[in-house]
Amino acid sequence: MSTPEPSGASPARKAGIPRRLAFVLAPPLFLVAHGVLPWAISLLGPWYGWTDGSPAVWNLLGLVPVAVGVMGLLWLTVNGYAQFAQVPERVELNWEPKILMTRGPYAYSRHPMYLTELALWLGWAVLYGSIIVLAGFVALCAVVSILAPREERALEAKFGEAYHQYRARVPQWLGLPRGGSDTGRTNG
Repeated sequence: MSTPEPSGASPARKAGIPRRLAFVLAPPLFLVAHGVLPWAISLLGPWYGWTDGSPAVWNLLGLVPVAVGVMGLLWLTVNGYAQFAQVPERVELNWEPKILMTRGPYAYSRHPMYLTELALWLGWAVLYGSIIVLAGFVALCAVVSILAPREERALEAKFGEAYHQYRARVPQWLGLPRGGSDTGRTNG
């Protein structure tokens, strides 16, 4: 038997933030963490290859992974908006997976977000010629090597056979999907 709510009291609100706010906040937070932060920490040390405020040609090669990272972020964002309706109305701020993403970049990598982050940090390290940003890239690699298996265990626990099938089709890091031509067309 439930206790009646006092008159005038509103029903308890679920924890987390509204889905729309989560989708609005994600890109700027990503930009700060993987764009502004590398630039800011690069200021703590010398920029190798730079003379008179201009980068050497080899520094400009850093723009390639930066461009790949930006394109990956855009693809992830568009893919996220395409699956907007599957995300719960309120997004809890915890590590538990909410939905099994299998479309878009998730059809080519089980961890496209990590690949995007790593590409950006490597690109900034080369562009700035910054040993400190390179150290940040190495630290991020270490963190990703811990988080990726943890994430996969959580997905396996929540989605079971659907995740097993997805894992059998899609490489962990990057590559062409294995199996049939329908890869990425279902959301388990």
